[in-house]
Amino acid sequence: MIPPGARAQTIALAVRKWLPMLILASAQFIMVLDSSVMNVAISQIVADLDTTIQGVQSAITLYTLVMAAFMLLGAKLGDIMGRNRAFAIGLAIYGIGSLTTALSPNLPVLLVGWSGIEGFGAVLVVPAIAALTAATYEGRERAIAYAMLGGIAAVAVAAGPLIGGWVTTELSWRYVFAGETVVVIGILLVRGQIAPAPVSERRPRLDLVGVALSSSGLGIVVLAILRSSVWGFVQPRKPPTINGTEITPLSFSPVPFMILGGLALLVAFTAWERRCARTGRDQLLDTTLLGIAQLRAGLSTLLGQQLVLMGTFFVIPVYLQVVLGLDAFETGKRLLPLSVAMLVFALLGPRLAARRSPRTVAQLGLVAVSIGALVMLATLDVTVNDTGFKVALVLIGAGAGLLASQLGNVIMSSVPPAKTSEGGGLQGTAQNLGSSLGTAIIGAVLLASLATGFSERIADNPNVPPPARDAIVAKAQQGIDIVPVKEVEQAAVKGGLTQAQASAVAADYGDAQLQALRLALGAVALVALLSLAFTLRLPTESLAKDEAS
Repeated sequence: MIPPGARAQTIALAVRKWLPMLILASAQFIMVLDSSVMNVAISQIVADLDTTIQGVQSAITLYTLVMAAFMLLGAKLGDIMGRNRAFAIGLAIYGIGSLTTALSPNLPVLLVGWSGIEGFGAVLVVPAIAALTAATYEGRERAIAYAMLGGIAAVAVAAGPLIGGWVTTELSWRYVFAGETVVVIGILLVRGQIAPAPVSERRPRLDLVGVALSSSGLGIVVLAILRSSVWGFVQPRKPPTINGTEITPLSFSPVPFMILGGLALLVAFTAWERRCARTGRDQLLDTTLLGIAQLRAGLSTLLGQQLVLMGTFFVIPVYLQVVLGLDAFETGKRLLPLSVAMLVFALLGPRLAARRSPRTVAQLGLVAVSIGALVMLATLDVTVNDTGFKVALVLIGAGAGLLASQLGNVIMSSVPPAKTSEGGGLQGTAQNLGSSLGTAIIGAVLLASLATGFSERIADNPNVPPPARDAIVAKAQQGIDIVPVKEVEQAAVKGGLTQAQASAVAADYGDAQLQALRLALGAVALVALLSLAFTLRLPTESLAKDEAS
């Protein structure tokens, strides 16, 4: 029998050992929480700030875009100023951004506070979390710590709809961001419990050319995809203008040219970093890391996972709030099966990986997400099919949880100890680039499908007068918002149509809306299946076995 004093001492030692992990996990939680909170609060934010769903979509995408574009910079700044200091400064910036967001009177201020200031704070914090974890724990404890970080990220995504839904419905979405500010202050007060990370004997210099090339390349690619629903992906729809002149190079949308230009900048970034290595100059990124097959596979699979997950978390709340008319809290409750499944399978993932390889666990996760998206696609209607909807959510959540339990450990275990900061920067880049692309691509599919489907239905509708048909089709081809069907009917009546004609327009819009949601979910399933290709270079042996040996 263990004496009470010895038991208390053991507990105290365990608390002291894992207190730094609790602090780092708390920071990880609020870094991930924002996007899932924002998704369930879409309707209230649109009404509160007098904006549109596309405006909120832009805010969601730009938040993760800022993090994806500047994560490598944040990792390098951590090497320059020290990881502990970067962690503290980043949290302080993040807290200021959260407070600014909470007080936002309009969309531009929201974009500055949330997408800008919070995003720049996060680029310092996220790589520092990975590096400080590596500096604090060794061996098996380090593997457990990385698994905990992956699990806490899954918990944040899972808890976001419930926390955001309840607070948004009972109080206001603003209180979520005010609460984050309080949490940040608490973390800053206890951050001294984290042991100082080793500091390089030589302070590296910042590669400004590399920063400019990498951030502009990533930014241009994602911005182009985000705006494709407005500008058109290939054929111009409502292109940008300069001094009243539409930008349509070679009579095409600017989107494909921007994507190619962004990719060219990223190729130039890679060439520049290699040149720096040859000439002995400090690099923003050690490009030899990208030659590690396990690292590339982990990053690619993480990008695919985030694209699928954030695309799903954009589509489903739109369906629940716009089609079914649920408020934010009801939306969060409807998403509970997904949240619970994600949490349970994130915790079960490490146990499965002890008997099966990370590759197998990740592949099971992607297949589960694909099947879940297809089940939801088949059951989507103006009245929810409760059983089918819940089964679909559980499958999607289980798949996402399995992926979250593996990829962080796969990525960070593949880089040398001296490169953990850069490994954390690459992980954050892949994670947030995937989130940006998920919201942008799946949102673009949804909006483009809605505009096309509505135009086709109206053009063939004999119950709508020809002049009205032409006007509606012309407007839809320029891009339309996702709104409740009742609002479409009311707008049609105000536009001079009779009640019967307005009802016919609204019916076409409702049919097009459901079809667009189904196509968006089909795109989610397709991306999940295509991401299976990324898993082929994941480890085929359990990392737990490697650790034990």
